[in-house]
Parts: sequence; C-alpha cells; structure tokens
Amino acid sequence: MALPTLRIRTRRKYYRLIFTGLMALMMSLIISTALILVKTGYSDHFFADLLGSWGLAFIFAWPSAYVCAYLVQEHILSRIEFY
Repeated sequence: MALPTLRIRTRRKYYRLIFTGLMALMMSLIISTALILVKTGYSDHFFADLLGSWGLAFIFAWPSAYVCAYLVQEHILSRIEFY
C-alpha cells in the first residue's frame, strides 16, 4: 500500500525564496557537521554543538543564498544561450 504524497500549493513568486531556503538549510547542516567533525571530532555533546552551529550558519546562509541565486540567475545565466 503506497502512502499518499504530500503536496503544497503556493504562488510561483515564492519559488526562489523556498528553493534558497531549502538549499541553505541542507548546505548549512552539511557544512556545520563537517566543520565540527574536522575541528573537534565526534564528542558526547556533538549534537548540541551541531544544533547551535547549524542555527547560526543558517542565519547567514539563507540571505546569502538568496542574493547569490538572484545574481547568478539575473546577471550570469541571462547572458548564456541555452538550447
């Protein structure tokens, strides 16, 4: 028996905001995890450190991802002719 698929409907104008938010969420988790493991290694308080680091990283990651996505889409990809 297959589970029903969750679908969310929203306006197209929120696409970039949602996309960059999800990308920033995943990338900040991956980078925070990697940096903690490289810097201090795995410890008993690893997950507490990760949650604090991830939250702080996400605060910076989302606005910068939004600005970078805008700059790349509007000023770089618009100059490339795709076929």
